[in-house]
Amino acid sequence: MTNRSLISGRSDAPLVQLRVLETTDLHLNLLPFDYYTNRPHDSFSLAQAATLIAQLRKEVSNSLLFDNGDFLQGTPMGDYVAQNVGPRPGEIHPAIAAMNAIGYDAATLGNHEFNYGLPFLQAALAEAAFPLVCANVLTHAGVTPSEDIPLVAPYRILDRQVLDEAGRPHPLRIGVIGFAPPQIDTWDKAQLQGCIVTRDIVQSARFWVPEMKRAGADIVLALCHSGIAADQPEHRAEDAALPLAAVAGIDALLIGHSHLTFPSPCFAGVAGVDAELGTLAGKPAVMAGSGGSHVGVIDLVLERLRCGWRIADYLVRVAPVRQAPQHPPLAQHPAVVAAAAPAHAGTLAYIREPVGLLKVPLHSYFASVMATPALGLVGEAQREDVEAALADTELALLPVLSAVSTFKAGGRSGPGYFSHISPGTLALRSLSDIYTYPNTLQAVRVTGAGLRRWLERSAAFFRTISPGARDIPLIEPDFPCYNFDTILGLTYDIDLSRPPLDDQEAPGAGTGRITNLRYRGRLVSPSEQFIVATNDYRAAGSGGILNDAEVIYSSRRPVRDILRGHVTARGPLAPAAPKVWRFRPMPGATVTFRTSPQAVHHLGELPLVAEYLGENDDGFAEVRLHL
Repeated sequence: MTNRSLISGRSDAPLVQLRVLETTDLHLNLLPFDYYTNRPHDSFSLAQAATLIAQLRKEVSNSLLFDNGDFLQGTPMGDYVAQNVGPRPGEIHPAIAAMNAIGYDAATLGNHEFNYGLPFLQAALAEAAFPLVCANVLTHAGVTPSEDIPLVAPYRILDRQVLDEAGRPHPLRIGVIGFAPPQIDTWDKAQLQGCIVTRDIVQSARFWVPEMKRAGADIVLALCHSGIAADQPEHRAEDAALPLAAVAGIDALLIGHSHLTFPSPCFAGVAGVDAELGTLAGKPAVMAGSGGSHVGVIDLVLERLRCGWRIADYLVRVAPVRQAPQHPPLAQHPAVVAAAAPAHAGTLAYIREPVGLLKVPLHSYFASVMATPALGLVGEAQREDVEAALADTELALLPVLSAVSTFKAGGRSGPGYFSHISPGTLALRSLSDIYTYPNTLQAVRVTGAGLRRWLERSAAFFRTISPGARDIPLIEPDFPCYNFDTILGLTYDIDLSRPPLDDQEAPGAGTGRITNLRYRGRLVSPSEQFIVATNDYRAAGSGGILNDAEVIYSSRRPVRDILRGHVTARGPLAPAAPKVWRFRPMPGATVTFRTSPQAVHHLGELPLVAEYLGENDDGFAEVRLHL
């Protein structure tokens, strides 16, 4: 960002500097502790971010602190609280306790707030000492937004006394409105169907922002749990921050959801975005990473005119919690440590509970390029549970397959975001490492043609590779690894020389990437039927992979609990990599992919000739595959 200074003393009108601070996508990283590896770290956490927030507050006379959602879920602490604590009457969720202790001025809801169901969410929010706002998540949708019944207040106006440059007080009415991705009613359909509906973010803003101005808001801040994208659909966009910024009356935006930072060079060249100054459609906006990695800072200079307040200048930046590895980490804020302590102790006992014995290592270093033993273990547990549930029904005669994907494969979360479980006692934390989300098990009935469409959509995870091409990056960087499904029980080839089919294309002869699709050695016909064990997220159509699938079995049990029962019921485990899919051979062509530096010790597990190329500037290991 530029190093310009804010204006000062340029006008005869009173000038007020207002510092707006943001956290986002905390995902219950209250303390710098990795529950998956059972050891502390010093990279990021709300406890450290709170220390930085205190420093940033001391620098100015006027400040506000907001959270942009996804604070209730994301580490095993979230599962421990949801499954073992409640929150019960009189109990307070550790995230809410920590946020109360810091003194947030308001927050909005993220999509992961809904993962544990609506009653849990409402009980947790009831203990918040700060207002929650969200304009587009509703318990009832009217014909127009004026007839909607929002789950929480669509907006709040915060009345504050602010000091100008001369130390004189002025009343300021700050309007705060919140938004969540409208896809939550799809992503958590099993939990929310019949309870929650959503509206488009921009549609809601166009109704409520003028209402806020009529109610007396001097400035309007939008807390938008949504990211920046140039190619989103106009209606019900998931990443709608850019069109939201164009709504008249919004003065500044606090955004999130995508776990990135803004201002940032990664958004350079996007129309309507100034990636250096930190503006969307000309308005200041900030996105503060995830997990307490950064604090977003917007310094506004407000000028008081006869007709009201206006933003005379601004400065946008993201302040990192950890400046650099060689710098000492920030101290943990004692108020957050105290608020999190009871749940932290309970979570440690919970994750350390032994559930089995492992004879071989499990990891996700190669989950993007092969079916791994860990995926096979999850898939087997899902399949057996569904088969047992359908045993006495007319569906028992249909083959049961199992769809699995990996959740920890680096990506935006960095080179440390991979699973690795050493042989020995298998603790509950290890199962959480393999299956990080609280998804529940469901099963759908699909045809052979539906299976192929499913796999075609998943295969868009890979780039198109021309015959003879050398060292082409294999993975599409914007395709989430959790939308790359492997369907166990089938075998098939993926032809990278063919482009992926879009959502509207039906695979036919000579088109599509999935070839040689077989079940028990015979080619799958388009009309035959299968049952596929999957999770509630996928069964609801999330990721654009399944549309209107027939759900024939729905379990309230999280997949991780089913995996736990599967592991506990067996002796020592030594899962092997299942034979499911392979890349169709392309002699002479090579591709590269990024993985953990620790993967260098496991290259022999890959089914293709592989070469370690070294670490890149981001800390990932680069590996070459010969197709």
